[in-house]
Amino acid sequence: MSSQRTPEPPLPGPLGQLREGRLPRRLTQLLVGLVLYGVTMAMLIRSGLGLDPWDVLHEGLAIRLPLSFGQVVIATGVLVLLAWIPLRQSPGVGTIANVVVIGLAADAGLALIPEPNGLVAQIALLVGGIVGNGLAGALYIGARLGTGPRDGLWVGLARRTGLSTRLIRTVLELTVLVTGWLLGGTVGVGTVLYAIAIGPVVQLFARRVVVLPRSAPAAVEPLGTGTGTV
Repeated sequence: MSSQRTPEPPLPGPLGQLREGRLPRRLTQLLVGLVLYGVTMAMLIRSGLGLDPWDVLHEGLAIRLPLSFGQVVIATGVLVLLAWIPLRQSPGVGTIANVVVIGLAADAGLALIPEPNGLVAQIALLVGGIVGNGLAGALYIGARLGTGPRDGLWVGLARRTGLSTRLIRTVLELTVLVTGWLLGGTVGVGTVLYAIAIGPVVQLFARRVVVLPRSAPAAVEPLGTGTGTV
């Protein structure tokens, strides 16, 4: 008979997150996850085959504003985080780091990754970007140091309005997708593939990289957002 997995303990508040133990390991994993997330965002941009909804918005804004893609990611993260205040959401260490590190890593990735030469290279960047993004999301979530600003937004809105998280998230992501597309962001087959694949990829890696509290049982089922959105 196979052993039954118990759910991963819910994420505590900011101070509770720091008291869960194994902090050096978790901070290192957090930083690696955020840097990888930014670099894989750059891979998806370079593929030219489509981005996830929030990055469609980021790219569209970068086209219209005198800012780099990474600077737009940082500015958007700050604005979204400010929206947490009326929602009474509390950011963790990972939430704050998310706002800065991902944007810097994305700009570094764009500076280092050349434009692809041909469709095969584009597909390789797309697939590698999605898989790497899923691993990055799992590392970030598994460090248990706070949700990403964008995830925290729909969680907070769902809690305050009483509407389902699925409905809130769908409306938010459709809104940013359409807005980004109207601004010139790239929507394509990669957008669809990302939406289909990212949840299973994150869950696949999450089982292997989650850092549990010392008091948690050994056999657990990791919690996840179901996407790579941060």
